[in-house]
Amino acid sequence: MREFDDDVLECFLENQLQLFPEKVAESLDEAEDFLEECMAVVVDSVEEVVEYFEEEGIDMEGAMDDEILSAEEVFDIGDGRYLIVEG
Repeated sequence: MREFDDDVLECFLENQLQLFPEKVAESLDEAEDFLEECMAVVVDSVEEVVEYFEEEGIDMEGAMDDEILSAEEVFDIGDGRYLIVEG
């Protein structure tokens, strides 16, 4: 069973260059392998993105939601969910 659905994988494939200087995956399977390897997570809301960064000890004090969502490791899946990939 896939941990990441096709919407998540396609979002990462289309937008991976926002985080990496060159492509790290060319197919859905490669994208899934890569995301599993770097322990990427999918969250269901902006609030969960903020919680994730706080739990990771990343100081987001005073950052606005749009600043957090424009972080290069945050990918907007387009359905209200976000993929967070630690480069």
